[in-house]
Amino acid sequence: MHPIQEKLLHLSKEQNLAQVSLREMARAIGLPDESPQKIKHHLQQLEKKGFFTIDRDKGLMEKTSLIPGWANGLLKTASSLFSIPIVGTASCGPATIFAEENFQGFLRVSGRLLGRATPKGLYGIKTNGTSMNRAKIAGKMIEDGDYVIIDSNRKDVRNNDIVLAIIDNKATIKRFIDDRKNGQVILKADSSYDYDPIYLHPDDDFLISGKAVAVIKR
Repeated sequence: MHPIQEKLLHLSKEQNLAQVSLREMARAIGLPDESPQKIKHHLQQLEKKGFFTIDRDKGLMEKTSLIPGWANGLLKTASSLFSIPIVGTASCGPATIFAEENFQGFLRVSGRLLGRATPKGLYGIKTNGTSMNRAKIAGKMIEDGDYVIIDSNRKDVRNNDIVLAIIDNKATIKRFIDDRKNGQVILKADSSYDYDPIYLHPDDDFLISGKAVAVIKR
């Protein structure tokens, strides 16, 4: 994403851009000498990407919520390049890093790398930690700092799938072990280091936000 678009996107979370002039926007994002036409261009690009719509006549701006469940991909038609939103950082260790509502930009990824015709349902998570450094997705290890691509449409995961789980509003990437015959679900590390598994009751407050389907190396 262009730096001006990132600044405008952050500004849109604080102000109704339908009621702010282009020159005022430029000043608010720290670029008082930028031309109004360039600001207008980047606003239009953000609208095309689906972040918000602006109706200046009515003074209304409608925003899209940037959370993992929203991540349906930004390209509505097939393309060789996908714009996949990066919605935060997930721990490959203890579940300690907050993921939701933490939009960080986009990955521009070839559809051939992912083996897909469209990016529908996909979003990216940046990994932090080493608890999955022996896990492979399509032959690629999950290492600290890599981007893991999550398919938000695949929440009905199977035993041993690698998933993004949300526990107490914290995100973690782990291997899903279905042990409901013993009254539990296990989120297990797959690491060269010794990490304790996370044991959950099936009725605990946790969410499987999607299945990990690809790794983009940092």
